[in-house]
Amino acid sequence: MNIPSSISTIIWQQPYPFLFTIISGSHLYGFPSPDSDYDLRGVHILPVQEIVGLETGNETIDISEVRESLQIDLVTHDIKKFFLMLLKKNGYVLEQLYSPLILTTSPEHEELKFIAKNCITRHHSYHYIGFAATQWKLFEKEKLYRIKPLLYVYRVLLTGIYLMQTGIIEANLIQLNQVFNLSYIPDLLAQKLTGLEKSSLLDADVNFHQREYERLRYQLQEAYELSTLPEAPSAMAALHNLLIRLRVRNCLS
Repeated sequence: MNIPSSISTIIWQQPYPFLFTIISGSHLYGFPSPDSDYDLRGVHILPVQEIVGLETGNETIDISEVRESLQIDLVTHDIKKFFLMLLKKNGYVLEQLYSPLILTTSPEHEELKFIAKNCITRHHSYHYIGFAATQWKLFEKEKLYRIKPLLYVYRVLLTGIYLMQTGIIEANLIQLNQVFNLSYIPDLLAQKLTGLEKSSLLDADVNFHQREYERLRYQLQEAYELSTLPEAPSAMAALHNLLIRLRVRNCLS
């Protein structure tokens, strides 16, 4: 994909070195509208003096700006905070880590991707069940029947099912539907890709989508019960060692 120059600019203007930065949001999920925001995510490395001193640095950087008519939202976490999030049932950080839409990277980024495979557990299913429920309530409550929350419902449920079955993070709905082959997904994607970010569903059959939501939610629960993924992460020692090495290297550089 073509990366607008304003995205590169905002990345390089940040005060700390990055382990990696990526594009998330609708671009990662496979359904950006022409007016979609750019959601940038990443991991930065605080210097030692901003960790052990009286004045500490920002564990989280959160910037929202309009540049060259583009809405850009940048959120990055310090390595320690991000590593601790990886050890929880947090699908967001896994999707960020394994995003193929990479803006900046490092050898340790690749190492972290290898280590984080041992952070994935069968209990990540709860993240996707909860996220889908939130998006379904949003879809129903507004009575506008916007396409975006409905696509999120399908995206997160399919991501969760696929994760339980394979142990692989796949956040792109187009790629997921090559596996699940749901006949209605291409039409929903076409409406979102050609319409505005807040466009509503054409000829909304809410009852049909509710049945599909409930069917896929049950399928995710069933996939959780049958999953051979571990019960708990086993990556703490490896994450600890990587954290120490990154802190020391950043201190010496």
